[in-house]
Amino acid sequence: MQNNTQPATTTRRQIALLGGSLAIIAALTFSALAFAEQAAKSGVTVKVDAQPVTRTTPSATDSYAPIVKQVAPSVVKVLVTERARNVPITANPFFNDPRFRQFFGPFFGNGDDSDDDNIPPQRGQGQNRQRNNNNRGNNNYSGPTQRIPGQTGLGSGVIVSTDGYILTNAHVVDSADEIKITLNDGRELKAKIVGTDPKTDLAVIKIDATALPAATFADSDQLEVGDRVIAIGNPFGVGQTVTTGIISGLGRANLGILSDVQGYEDFIQIDASINPGNSGGALTDVRGRLIGINSAILSRTGGFQGIGLAIPANLARDVMQQLVTNGKVTRGYLGVTVQDITPAMAEQFNLKDPSGALVSDITPGSPADKSGLKSGDIITTFNNRPVKDSSALRLTVAAVAPATTVPLTILRDDAPKKLTVTIGNIPGERPSKNKNAPGDDAKPEDTGTLNGVSVGDISDLDPRIARQLRIPRNLTGAVITGIDPDSPAAAVDLQRGDIILEINRQPVRNADDAVKLTEKSTTKKTLLKIWSQGATRYVVVDETDTDSPAANNNSGK
Repeated sequence: MQNNTQPATTTRRQIALLGGSLAIIAALTFSALAFAEQAAKSGVTVKVDAQPVTRTTPSATDSYAPIVKQVAPSVVKVLVTERARNVPITANPFFNDPRFRQFFGPFFGNGDDSDDDNIPPQRGQGQNRQRNNNNRGNNNYSGPTQRIPGQTGLGSGVIVSTDGYILTNAHVVDSADEIKITLNDGRELKAKIVGTDPKTDLAVIKIDATALPAATFADSDQLEVGDRVIAIGNPFGVGQTVTTGIISGLGRANLGILSDVQGYEDFIQIDASINPGNSGGALTDVRGRLIGINSAILSRTGGFQGIGLAIPANLARDVMQQLVTNGKVTRGYLGVTVQDITPAMAEQFNLKDPSGALVSDITPGSPADKSGLKSGDIITTFNNRPVKDSSALRLTVAAVAPATTVPLTILRDDAPKKLTVTIGNIPGERPSKNKNAPGDDAKPEDTGTLNGVSVGDISDLDPRIARQLRIPRNLTGAVITGIDPDSPAAAVDLQRGDIILEINRQPVRNADDAVKLTEKSTTKKTLLKIWSQGATRYVVVDETDTDSPAANNNSGK
């Protein structure tokens, strides 16, 4: 048997669109979005057209219809379902008040004076009688819970390969139990998450299909303010919608949209209307080539106010290839704190213009420290690319893999100086969530059935508890002593204090019988006969697909 899992807390991060003041200062920690060495898995084969658009006097076009017909089949609707679940209620001394517990019973609350302590514990130290869910939740939790109803969310996605890879936003699929894709031709297909990167708000999902209409990538580094754009998505679930506008700005950063995950902001600002449901949709140029993934808006009302934000296609493509090829996004580490140079600072440092990144602090022992960088240095080029400001430095570093040595130019004491730095790894950073890491193809160890359920012997019950539960003296079975609120068993309303009488029509005399009957089951669907509160009922706990809710086949009350 396995040890208990720790509680897992999953929080759906909402893209807060800056109500109130728009002046937000982001923390300046510089990391590198790096390409890890080629792993066993191959990347995604995509179409790329790097030619810039023609920038002459705008032509008078009567319709964008030919372009829309070209790109619309590549844009899909993403329907996300999060199943209903029981979540622990925050501990409240009120629940342990004896007068409260007198009315609501010993299972309500989790105080030290609780009669719940007389429920037989899960057996540990070699006699653990529990089935454990390794994915989420805590089956040891015995306090009050609250039922959160199932939820659905709607977003968009872009098909980027003919074999079914789709780009979307991480916040669209975060916490999803099931993802359903609706293609432009009306087909509905289930999708699986390949990997997510919250730091760029990007995710890669996959559907089982071939010969799909994949979008063609443009080179987003060649975009200019004023270029015309087309946004395609599924706002508010009304159906595929097309809007047009221009690029209003480039390199938008420090907006605070990804500050909760210390993310990497490099947004394309557009005035084409995008709304809830457009997240993950396509931003294209007038040739129908993908230049960005629509992600967020800035608004004081929650509705579109003329400022839409998209993730550049080049960044999206790089993150996608790392997630598919290596199963994670590897980030490097420079170890500096830098700031933008104001005109006043430029005057004090005898600079002709305020370009560059001013080093204000160096982390001891970091790659920057080892390279010879000092506080007060001004970084003007990195890896042979000019550094416009602190955000540009971060983005330039982001193109370099850890362990790579690159040149940089600094100004020190009014004189240029050349250095080299070897990029490191961010200390203690957790890898991006993924389901496609090399080596993950091996099937996980089978954990049997009834995962997340702990059982004990009826004979171990305190007589007072047995009387309160109205358990007949001649009843035999295994009493449920703990249940993971997010497990399939909880989804069919199994509760602590229920008695398992049969498992797959086999009688259960005690906890040992229950464990043995679930250890080597030939099916992930378990038929249970349950005694609960004076009545007997049948339920089916379906663990065939952990992304789907369990099935409940009650035969009566």
